[in-house]
Amino acid sequence: MKKSLPLIRHFSPLTLFLYGTYKEDGTPNFGLFSWLNYCFDKETGVIACIGGEKLTKERICANKVFSANLVTEELLPLADYFGNISGYKKDKMCVPVETEKGQVLDVPILTKSPWAYELEVERSIELNGSEVFICKVRNVLSDESIYDEPQDVEKWMNIIRPIQSVRQSYFKWNGTTAGSFGEPMKKILNNLNESEK
Repeated sequence: MKKSLPLIRHFSPLTLFLYGTYKEDGTPNFGLFSWLNYCFDKETGVIACIGGEKLTKERICANKVFSANLVTEELLPLADYFGNISGYKKDKMCVPVETEKGQVLDVPILTKSPWAYELEVERSIELNGSEVFICKVRNVLSDESIYDEPQDVEKWMNIIRPIQSVRQSYFKWNGTTAGSFGEPMKKILNNLNESEK
């Protein structure tokens, strides 16, 4: 028998993406987001929702393009850092991170993300407290390790090892915990503190 619960106790595993934009000065900026899904309007597209006021949202509204880089177990400390440090903080991007330019759009791509979308906003819908972006997928970038077909999906997933989030916690592909929000980034912060000494 099922029981009704208040929404605050929701259980909805979400895949994480780092959205990449360029600041006005041309430096890359990444923010961590999970409200991403797919739609179809003559072709497969992406729906992304961003709540609150964030630099990433501001830059998407200004340029109408961004990248969505899949977060993996390897990328989690960096992703957690990008998700917890405000894009408005001047030295947010003063961390060791490899980026490259998109191959179709002028968007930053995380080199270590095995799967990334180059997205162009077709239209947006402002809501009370968030904004929904309906996007055309202009390019999909994949590491060669997962591009070589035919591989079955199980092999792909075990190579990629995407991270999921549920209720302020991260989970590895095998279902084990990878820490609460704010924990994995301590590795990045410790490295930054060591380099300042």
